[in-house]
Order: sequence, then C-alpha cells, then structure tokens
Amino acid sequence: MSRTSQNVQGWERAASIIGGLYFVGKGLGRGGLGGLVQLAIGGMALTRGFTGHCEAKRVLCEVSEHAKMAEGNSRSMPLERSEADDVRLKANAQAATGTATVTGNDSLSNPPTGV
Repeated sequence: MSRTSQNVQGWERAASIIGGLYFVGKGLGRGGLGGLVQLAIGGMALTRGFTGHCEAKRVLCEVSEHAKMAEGNSRSMPLERSEADDVRLKANAQAATGTATVTGNDSLSNPPTGV
C-alpha cells in the first residue's frame, strides 16, 4: 500500500492495533454471537492499524472538506438584496400580475362545471 493512501498514522495506528488485539482476545474468550461481533470489530481495527488506511475516515474527511467548501462559497454570496435586485423583482412582479384578472371564483369550493 502506498504512503499516499495511508490516512492513519502514529498513535492512531498504535491505538487501532492495541484495540484490535483487545477485541480479538475478548471475542475468542466470549464465544457466541457477541464474541463473533467482537472478533469482527477487532479484525477491522487490526486491519486499520496494520495497513494505515481507514475507508470510513477517508469518507468522513471528504464530506468535511465538501462542507468547508460549501461554507466558503456561501460566504461569498450576498445574503441581502441590492437596490438593483429590488427594482428587478418589482418589475418582474408587475409584469406577471399586470394582465391577471380576478373573477372572485374560489375554484376549490366552487369549481367550474364542464371542465
């Protein structure tokens, strides 16, 4: 495994190996379904410690990086409308409602017949 794909180093790798050995030992001593779960957890921790790679950590770091990028982008966008935006919005609203006709017919309580 190349150094670039390793995302677990130093004390984190050591803790994974120690924790993995602990869970494997507990799982072997316990037996049954609970022991099998402990063996699986221990095996995953040992693999993480020996290879120096954790896929879950990679995904979490990637999600965190995307969140930071999104947060940075939202700060560059204005949160308040400018005067030009207000003028444009008003003009669009007037254009959209300028030809509207109010009939006074509430189509939900008095729907037109024959439609």
